Amino acid sequence: MDKARSLHKQGCNCCQAVVMAYADKLPITPDNAMNMAAPFGRGLAGTREVCGCVSGMAMVCGLTGHTADVRPMIEKFREDNGDIVCGRLLTQGKKPCPEMVAYAAGLISDII
Repeated sequence: MDKARSLHKQGCNCCQAVVMAYADKLPITPDNAMNMAAPFGRGLAGTREVCGCVSGMAMVCGLTGHTADVRPMIEKFREDNGDIVCGRLLTQGKKPCPEMVAYAAGLISDII
């Protein structure tokens, strides 16, 4: 999704970009959504663990009542990108972060 990609290029971390692409569909304010997603960038507070895109997908699904869709979405992300761990995704270098952000936002658009 272009909106998520653009938000990432403007300085949002991966999780924020995915979440904020759907800010108008969330039952919280955009400021709260931005703050909630902030610590999940760069693989959970910069630890390079779970990718912020994956965390963002889970947040959006949780906040919109689509919790049953989280696991299948994560598996699809893993299948298409090779992993869900930030550090390993970066090492593989298959897709740059803005492209993974757009991909994750696209997966959400398939269910919302």
